[in-house]
Amino acid sequence: MKLTGSEALIQALKQEGVDTIFGYPGGAIMPVFDALYDHSRDIKHILMRHEQGATHAAQGYARVSGKVGVCFVTSGPGATNTITGIGDALMDSTPMVVITGQVGAALLGSDAFQEIDVVGITQPITKWAYQIRRAEDVAWAVARAFYIARSGRPGPVVLDFTKNAQIETTEFHYQACNFIRSYNPFPELQSEQVEKAVRLIDRAERPFALVGQGVVLSGAEEALRNFLEKADIPAAATLLGLSAMPSDFPLNRGFLGMHGNVAPNLKTNECDLLIAIGMRFDDRVTGDLNSYARQARIIHIDIDPSEINKNVKVHAPIWADAREALEALTQGIRPAKHSEWIASFEPHDRKEFEKVIEKEIHPEEGPITMGEVVRLVSEATEHDAVLVNDVGQNQMISARYFRFKRTRSIVTSGGLGTMGFGLPAAIGAKTGAPERRVCLFCGDGGFQMTLQELGTIMQEGTGLKMIILNNQFLGMVRQWQELFFDERYSFTHMQNPDFVAIAKAYGIEGCEVSLREELPQAIDRMLADDKPYLLVVNVEQKGMVLPMVPAGSCVTNILF
Repeated sequence: MKLTGSEALIQALKQEGVDTIFGYPGGAIMPVFDALYDHSRDIKHILMRHEQGATHAAQGYARVSGKVGVCFVTSGPGATNTITGIGDALMDSTPMVVITGQVGAALLGSDAFQEIDVVGITQPITKWAYQIRRAEDVAWAVARAFYIARSGRPGPVVLDFTKNAQIETTEFHYQACNFIRSYNPFPELQSEQVEKAVRLIDRAERPFALVGQGVVLSGAEEALRNFLEKADIPAAATLLGLSAMPSDFPLNRGFLGMHGNVAPNLKTNECDLLIAIGMRFDDRVTGDLNSYARQARIIHIDIDPSEINKNVKVHAPIWADAREALEALTQGIRPAKHSEWIASFEPHDRKEFEKVIEKEIHPEEGPITMGEVVRLVSEATEHDAVLVNDVGQNQMISARYFRFKRTRSIVTSGGLGTMGFGLPAAIGAKTGAPERRVCLFCGDGGFQMTLQELGTIMQEGTGLKMIILNNQFLGMVRQWQELFFDERYSFTHMQNPDFVAIAKAYGIEGCEVSLREELPQAIDRMLADDKPYLLVVNVEQKGMVLPMVPAGSCVTNILF
């Protein structure tokens, strides 16, 4: 059938199973939005209030649903406003297709109104960036874009769609893409790699597994549990991998990294075998590489070969899908017991609880603490909500004290650390999993970076539960200033507006709490129905997220 390029785009998206698009219209993308008008029954478009918000919403949608997030934006500033979200998606391996409008092909290079080199700008931060200049290339480009975005290590793709290609007509025929020459997203598992790893695991007396988001992306959660249980291996998770294991899974020893739990960080430098699964040895996990796990043999499972031996030299590299690799390892290894090794985590857990955790989540006096808010919300949702957070102290404290029952339950900005990520990402998460309760934790700083998306919540009725941990500071920067800059609080104190009044202006109910005895009732009121709600909790102004491994330090150099 003969269609315009814009109509061909919509039909191609339907062929890829797209049911939701986050976007913001403008002149250079208007023919696409006009074509979308006739397909509102099949594809829901959510009008965001800023193009950056559209990308973060698409990320949140992708993270909880496992589908590819999709954005429509216009040319020029519409396209450049997506850069932060695209970079965030690349670093956190989030499948996303961003479709930008562009001036007509005849005007390219003429500095036409709102023309900018989208492909040139986005190539370094995408898996693929391509400019569609002819209507006849639409179906091919869309098929290729979705294949690249979702296959192998997922990530963002940009299609820059010229105005002429949107309005020209073409014969439409759609064929899904499942092969691209020189692109190998599904490496064949090598038996010799597995056999070498099996020998290391069978010989290990103090094995330790590091669990990353790759476990979730490959659907390897059950394979991971089977592997850990057969070999009796304790494990800890990176920030993005936290919900890959239930929080109460007996072999789950907690959270890795700068603000992680004490025992996993210490045991990293005591184990004799380190098994990294779908994680990239980020500097927030490793600290000083020169002192990181020097005593251990290292197995690294990753689908992206560029990550293997990039930061940490490994002894048994397994370039493969995490689920396939774990299933092969489980079949090959002998059953084992490491009771004494696992028991050695306990003294450190007790010490951390006594020195930090108990005071943070069960304070007896003083201002409300961030940790007790997180604990109470997690308990009130029976530890079965999706946690979305912004960046800063709110991110680390909620990651530490929120609990998880099932996978795909944390949405956070890991690699790029994007303030302002939380609110639009939570809109996407709730859209991608409407049956689940979504709880957003923000700081007062990050919330104000994208609070215009309250307009999206108002228009869509998105049933988010938003919690602002209000300490009137850029909290994480203030913490560093206190610890490392002699308490010179340079431009981190914030004079904040009446957040509840702002929410009310958008038709969103809310309340503000300063007293501990009022907090449980306020949380119950927030969770009473599925309507959007904003809870502002005035917490301890100079609260700290501890323990902490200072940046660039050895992982055993832990501040309490």
